[in-house]
Amino acid sequence: MLQSLIDVILPVFLVVVAGYLATQRGFFTQPQIDGLMKFTQSFAIPCLLFRAIANLDLSAGFDPKLLLSFYTGAAACFCIGIIGARLLFKRDWEDSVAIGFCCLFSNTVLLGLPITERAFGPDNLTGNYAIIAFHSPFCYGLGITVMEIVRNRGAGGFKTVSSVLTAMFKNVLILGISLGFVFNLTGLVVPSAVDSALQLLIRAALPTALFALGGVLVQYRPEGDLRTILFVCFTTLMIHPAIVWTLGSSLNLKMDLFRSAVLNGAMATGFNGYIFANMYGRAKRVAASSVLIATAASVFTVWFWLLVLS
Repeated sequence: MLQSLIDVILPVFLVVVAGYLATQRGFFTQPQIDGLMKFTQSFAIPCLLFRAIANLDLSAGFDPKLLLSFYTGAAACFCIGIIGARLLFKRDWEDSVAIGFCCLFSNTVLLGLPITERAFGPDNLTGNYAIIAFHSPFCYGLGITVMEIVRNRGAGGFKTVSSVLTAMFKNVLILGISLGFVFNLTGLVVPSAVDSALQLLIRAALPTALFALGGVLVQYRPEGDLRTILFVCFTTLMIHPAIVWTLGSSLNLKMDLFRSAVLNGAMATGFNGYIFANMYGRAKRVAASSVLIATAASVFTVWFWLLVLS
């Protein structure tokens, strides 16, 4: 199974490493990398998600057992992260929620899509897109709600709801997904010229995002809080996919959806973990270092899960 590491995982991470080295050696400046990341996250990837959801066979992809398996695992890891940060590492409640969010948010787009595509082919991404459709709304909705409750200590339900909705609908990924649902459910057709333009953008989305991810990671060197960081990495790389595997097996989830669920659960902490921590100014060093270390460690842990799935 060494071939699976070479053929599936390494090409993806070599693009990340290329971005890291190019930025570290000065071929790209941080503002240039930020521009690439902004292009992918604010434009190209929302286009990818819009087109994918607009053309998704909802009856095939939105299997309740798929969503139950993945998101039960995600919510469980969020709770594990909060409780572990609070009880094991004596962090305050706000820090604990930020650390829990890092355990919750898997990198389903930048890593989950290309790795699943390379492992099982482009025709086996239905489960990925179904998971991604709910990922940002679910994770941000859960994380922001809990953080606002903790921060306000029950100061008012209206303020909490307002904060949640404002943060969610400023997220352009959610807007792209929502627009895709509008087209899918209403039967609207994207004009052929527009669809061709979208396909051109989509081809650039994932490789550019992976390269930019490598460049972004240069500025987040792991330091301090090592036990907490390793706790986050283990939770997101091993506990989440183990829960998904257990639930998916017990629910007899279809094999293509089962593989998508487990692999997405096995992805490293997403960059959104740092965005969330930065948004609230809490546990930023833990979040940044967790993204870096978990992304590197996932070269081996994803290989392990691919072996288990083979």
